[in-house]
Amino acid sequence: MLRILVPIHPLSLLLLQLAQPLQSKRRSHYHMEPDEMYNYDEAVREFFGSGPTKPPVREKFINDFLIGSERPLYDSLFCTDTILLKSVHHKSRCMAEHYFIVMPYNEVEKICYTRFAECKDGIKKCNRGRELIEGVYCKLTKGTKMPECQYDSFYKKGLAVITCKWANIFEELIPVTVNEIKELE
Repeated sequence: MLRILVPIHPLSLLLLQLAQPLQSKRRSHYHMEPDEMYNYDEAVREFFGSGPTKPPVREKFINDFLIGSERPLYDSLFCTDTILLKSVHHKSRCMAEHYFIVMPYNEVEKICYTRFAECKDGIKKCNRGRELIEGVYCKLTKGTKMPECQYDSFYKKGLAVITCKWANIFEELIPVTVNEIKELE
């Protein structure tokens, strides 16, 4: 008898493993134990998901958050134009709010190695810069999908508050988002 080996995706094996105990116990999906249900849900989410999350990338941060000072930051159309030009969105949906900062990338990187600071949502997982920077806060006023997004633009001067993540490919912390520009009182 001739056997043909077929490569099997690891996720398929996981689904088969999860299904075996259910078959032997003759349980339906509705009568699973909570931990079995969690494993099942995780497997389904992974199978139908959009793939693994992407590691943080320098170029994405530079594109999405850093700007030069060639255009006036007080311009009322700054955010609408810049978000469209840089194609800043989440799965083609408008960002409810966004920040752009005027700062060299290597200076932003240094912020990742400062003490944890409180983020805008109250969680202490952000890092705050020590130098005053200029930037623009963008608040969505109209639209839900690109390119219909329209924003109000607000000039800000203060300390950059950013989130950072470890990037294995660079073996260092790199900036991921600008959480806010904390104005000094």
